Amino acid sequence: MPLSPCLRGPTVLGLAAFVFLVAVFLAAVKSAGANPDAWAGAWPKTDFSKASVPFDEIMSGGPPKDGIPSIDTPKFVPVSQAEDLSPKEPVIGLSIDGDARAYPLRVLTWHEIVNDTVGGTPVAVTYCPLCNAAIVFDRRVEGQATTFGTTGKLRKSDLVMYDRATESWWQQFLGEAIVGAQTGKQLKMLPARLESWENFAARFPQGQVLVPTNPSMRSYGANPYVGYDSLRQPFLYDGSMPKDIAPMKRVVAIGDEAWTMDLLRREGRQESGDLVLTWTPGQTSALDTRAIPEGREIGNVVVQRQGPDGLVDVPYDVTFAFVFHAFRPDGTIRQ
Repeated sequence: MPLSPCLRGPTVLGLAAFVFLVAVFLAAVKSAGANPDAWAGAWPKTDFSKASVPFDEIMSGGPPKDGIPSIDTPKFVPVSQAEDLSPKEPVIGLSIDGDARAYPLRVLTWHEIVNDTVGGTPVAVTYCPLCNAAIVFDRRVEGQATTFGTTGKLRKSDLVMYDRATESWWQQFLGEAIVGAQTGKQLKMLPARLESWENFAARFPQGQVLVPTNPSMRSYGANPYVGYDSLRQPFLYDGSMPKDIAPMKRVVAIGDEAWTMDLLRREGRQESGDLVLTWTPGQTSALDTRAIPEGREIGNVVVQRQGPDGLVDVPYDVTFAFVFHAFRPDGTIRQ
């Protein structure tokens, strides 16, 4: 979630000053308190009498409601006409019923949500930079399609979305409504891959790729969180940290289990029951250098399940260890 310029990265002010400013910001947010009465002005449709989490776990991320604008009328070009993407930069690759689309993180970093329809299925393609959580949902709630926007708020450093039908608030990492009329409802996660552009283009040469509707609206291709995934600890997060693992280590999360990217890089392949995880080189970090194509090597992960007709993709998330610990405190991380 893009912040005010003074909170965008340690390279501008120096790491010590940056961490100090973040601490001051967090203290200010906490001192203001979580107050549904104060929120009601911007959220007249939200039913604050219903919630599944304490309000004091929800904090401002900086921007107001829809301050980070979702993409509601996405524009695509054929893979063969994509000009700005570098081979190793990350995209979210999604294919439903023969309709294949790539959503570059160079665009999603600045918008966080794309409301789209793929293969006849209404979807919300989401990305939370502070958690590196790239998750695709079926955007139907009890059979009724809605669209999603950004609240401007965070919980445990993760994007809090809202649906435009009831203005209930949803936790992106879980796909679960946590405040409002839809509290307790769950969105269906759809299989998608966080992969390099060249991998998607090789899999789907006839596919499409998302391009900015207005290329001058944001600094597309630039990372506003320079050096974030090299920090010793996350910012805008004050929960407990995982034990025996650095909080900013990347992990591949499937339900209550996770595998570190380091393990997958070393072994190349891991199996757990009918799950098969494979790692190959060739994808850059979107949260490292200013220019996303120049980020350090992270690699590509594919997660599949063995079925009667062979291996099929399943939903997964490449996130940070602190995020997995925050939302799956009883989960297991394999190192």
